[in-house]
Amino acid sequence: MADKQTTANDVSADEELKAVANDHDFWHADWGFVVIVALMSAGVFAGTSMYYNYGVGAFNEVAIVAMLKAGMTGGSYGAAAAFGASFLFARILEGSLVGILDLGGSILTGVGIGIPAILLSVGAKSLVSNFGLALLTGGVLGLIIGVIIYLVRKFTINQSNATFGADVMMGAGNQTGRFLGPLIILSAVTASIPIGIGSTVGAALFYAWKKPIPGGAIIGAMVMGFFFPVKL
Repeated sequence: MADKQTTANDVSADEELKAVANDHDFWHADWGFVVIVALMSAGVFAGTSMYYNYGVGAFNEVAIVAMLKAGMTGGSYGAAAAFGASFLFARILEGSLVGILDLGGSILTGVGIGIPAILLSVGAKSLVSNFGLALLTGGVLGLIIGVIIYLVRKFTINQSNATFGADVMMGAGNQTGRFLGPLIILSAVTASIPIGIGSTVGAALFYAWKKPIPGGAIIGAMVMGFFFPVKL
């Protein structure tokens, strides 16, 4: 009995040591998150610098990059600055609440489009046009974003059992997603009858399997669209 008790104690001690190690290694430590955000922001900002100089390299959707392009050609960066900065601000708050950073809204749009547009509008072109300075600027911005998210989360969420509305935000998103299935089916029907049938069958199968209907509707439409493509 004594040997078994000793073995059980050794196992629990090993588990505690592993838990402590996980809390302090790079992938589980808070500072690791800050470093990753800084590195990603540096790369994205440098990509925008390449786009500013050579017309290629921006990390974002074509429509969003077009806002920055409009400012580069017309001289007005208001649209890109307002759109990108608002996305960045919202995603920083969201990341602090739910613990998930939306990279598309925060880094790609905010750091990659919004902040460069702001810097260009105030005349700080060297921070964007110079590749080395762009890397440094992006890294500093990512460092600031990571630290803000860490501090906000540490001194709010981690100090209380409340989620400050994060559960409501996530629940609202999940509830809204349920209405996408019928909308996707209607869109598929308007594209063509075969694609509409495929979308309907896919949604029905996913409903029977108790899976999200939008996924089935999209897959069904894609399959039938491959065999019956729409002529544009």
